[in-house]
Amino acid sequence: MINESISTTMEAAKQICIECQTTCTDTLKYCKNQGSKYIDMAMMSMLRDCAEMCMMCVNMIDDGSEFMGNTCALCAQICDRTAMTCEQMSDDPTMMLCAAICRQCAESCHAMSLNAAAYFRRASSVTEAALLSR
Repeated sequence: MINESISTTMEAAKQICIECQTTCTDTLKYCKNQGSKYIDMAMMSMLRDCAEMCMMCVNMIDDGSEFMGNTCALCAQICDRTAMTCEQMSDDPTMMLCAAICRQCAESCHAMSLNAAAYFRRASSVTEAALLSR
């Protein structure tokens, strides 16, 4: 059973992931409308990847997936890199807002990844022996 403190932490992580997903999607649209300075395929790909990974985190947390910790760890890495990319345009408030939200999401996802075992103790139906026999 998940206690109230863990439940609150999980809900906060889900909410910042949803906010980050929305912000990255909005920032991607913003970049497409700004012209050549903003149309950097690496940056646009990073924003899209970040948005998708954030939603994957929400889904994994909701589902109680045994892979939630790994998903959150990867999400934290992607959010950090997306923030660094957005911070390169420090004169643009929209890009800086996106960077700030990505940083918050990275912190939350990193904390979730470190404590994943405490959140979900679901027994796996796949044993190590079964994996090694393949």
